[in-house]
Amino acid sequence: MTSYIYPKFGYRRSQEQAEGIVKRHPVVVIGAGPIGLTAALDCAARGQPVVVLDDNDTVSIGSRAVCYAKRPLEIWDRLGCAAPMVERGVSWNVGKVFFQDEMSYQFDLLPEAGHQWPAMINLQQYHLEEMLVAKCRANPLIELRWKHRLISLKQAADQATLAVETPDGIFTMEAQWVIACDGANSDVRKMVGAEFTGQFFQDRFLIADVAMKVDFPTERWFWFDPPFHRGQSVLLHRQADNLWRIDFQLGWEADPDEEKRPERVIPRIRAMLGEDTEFVLEWVSIYQFACRRIDNFRQGRVLFAGDAAHQVSPFGARGANTGVQDIDNLAWKLAMVLRGEASEALLDSYHEERAYAADDNILNSTRATDFITPKTKTSRYFRDAVLELARHHGFARPLVNSGRLSTPTPYVTSALNTPDDDSMMGGVRPGTNAADAPITADGKPAWFLPCLGDAFTVVAFGKETDKTEIAVGPLKAKLIVVGRDIADPSGLLAERYGASPGTTYLFRPDQYVAARWSGFDEAGIADAMLRASGHDIAGRKELAA
Repeated sequence: MTSYIYPKFGYRRSQEQAEGIVKRHPVVVIGAGPIGLTAALDCAARGQPVVVLDDNDTVSIGSRAVCYAKRPLEIWDRLGCAAPMVERGVSWNVGKVFFQDEMSYQFDLLPEAGHQWPAMINLQQYHLEEMLVAKCRANPLIELRWKHRLISLKQAADQATLAVETPDGIFTMEAQWVIACDGANSDVRKMVGAEFTGQFFQDRFLIADVAMKVDFPTERWFWFDPPFHRGQSVLLHRQADNLWRIDFQLGWEADPDEEKRPERVIPRIRAMLGEDTEFVLEWVSIYQFACRRIDNFRQGRVLFAGDAAHQVSPFGARGANTGVQDIDNLAWKLAMVLRGEASEALLDSYHEERAYAADDNILNSTRATDFITPKTKTSRYFRDAVLELARHHGFARPLVNSGRLSTPTPYVTSALNTPDDDSMMGGVRPGTNAADAPITADGKPAWFLPCLGDAFTVVAFGKETDKTEIAVGPLKAKLIVVGRDIADPSGLLAERYGASPGTTYLFRPDQYVAARWSGFDEAGIADAMLRASGHDIAGRKELAA
């Protein structure tokens, strides 16, 4: 068992700084964490050059975010990153909840077959960031600038001016658009004067990364009031490299500096694992968490994502997973604006959709926190009764909340959706991310989501046509016919989409359903493409003509 060796990424003076020129870049990303690096890869995948600024020169210290859900894996697969993450990480679907010294119940996040990716993988954030850095370095459209600290940002109507401090001094650069991914304590958020409101929770938790070789199954284990940590909660996760993540609830009165000392941490771990278990303490951190978000994800030319835009408690793995989905929503819209295919109004839908998702995550996170850390005797009695009943009675199990694990939030109220007509039942509703399924393409086994790609795509079940594309104004959509271009031998694709002959779906460039019909309606498809691109009714009629 060896400790991780942190890489050092070399500072390099940029040409514009060396020559004393002010260069305008299409996209500048602030922060080279998982969200900022994903933003760079997604923008570059859509043909946009990106500069990433980070004030550090290595990856994140400690395991930090460790749980990555199926939807971010699907996004990273589109960017060519998911397979090595899954290979390096630890895949799991099953979780168990314990009350005192007995199991209350267990759950399976992915009980059905026919999915390319697991429900969750556990992978230390530093491993994930190192993979993303390598992918960015291999892309000629991405420039990573280490030891570049943003010290001021000023906005004009068509660009933002950035003052950046480096080991060689301060220089100025410009950006058409800035994506702020600089974390919960975002300096960019302060620079633009954005409001960040919500609730801080008066509780503290200890994170311990423990290296050990044990034969525990690869599952998520959560204890309420266990014998080894009475009155509090504990969470256990396996990570890569025989590393285990243990979270101990400490309570609000705990002294963070005192509790981080090894002589305080090690006895807690021994009480949990037993005196005979050999382990090495790798990393310790104390955290207090909040549930809050920014007032508007778009602040002029600055677009906020990840923890810079919203914070949730760590229970449910909703932080980094939500941030990756922010980028998935933003990158295609920003690329369309930069290419002149949509107006800047499309970027306002980024706030509409992702603030809606953030509010959903905050609600779920707050409910989980209230259940895990009850603040009154009555709420504690209720929680303990639920946990007792859940051992033997199915009706109580949905009430147990050790953190509702991250799933995508459907944009059911989005202005980009084309509403269903009355004939559509079941399947995947507009505003929902695409469901994957096994298919065959070119006579070989394949998966449905990679066929959709990263542009507008129309999928028609059983339609007889020679068309391969639908175009309207500057927009084009690839046409995939099930039965002509791909096959559905298992029937799972048709089942998941509630499809019969003629059923047609329009997918956005982020693989969300924009519209669907019971029959093939080319005029309706054209109108829905324009609506999903942010064109108003007058603009849709003009472009359609």
